[in-house]
Amino acid sequence: MNKPLLFNSLIREDVLFGANVKVVQPVNLYGCSIGDNSFIGPFVEIQKDVVIGDQCKIQSHTFICELVTIGNNCFVGHGVMFINDLFENGGPAMGDKSKWRSTSIGNHVSIGSNATILPVTICDNVVIGAGAVVTKNITESGTYIGNPAKRLTAK
Repeated sequence: MNKPLLFNSLIREDVLFGANVKVVQPVNLYGCSIGDNSFIGPFVEIQKDVVIGDQCKIQSHTFICELVTIGNNCFVGHGVMFINDLFENGGPAMGDKSKWRSTSIGNHVSIGSNATILPVTICDNVVIGAGAVVTKNITESGTYIGNPAKRLTAK
């Protein structure tokens, strides 16, 4: 006889929730702050010291590691991965948090499904296309696509 598939969900007491936050379980949330009127989909992990602004939507299967700040009115699509370890000095940080780098996402930023965001700063009013890999700071509003992500220009 088959046993049922069980999903454990963790929402630690140290999570700070704003008003009217909706969380669809299972999730792993710990040590983070989630702003008013935000939505967190299932199978999302948000680690400690992450700040999510007001009126954000974080879709399923997204991983938001430590040292990430997301502004207000942002959308993060399904399966987006944030990275805080650049493998400097030829290898992974192996838990040495002094080697980790932070990520800052501005307001009104939309990040498409399956994008990967390395430790960067992204200004306000940016769209990151699905599957894009953001490797450098984005300082100009617009739409960015590809690997590495580049600004889409009108033809």
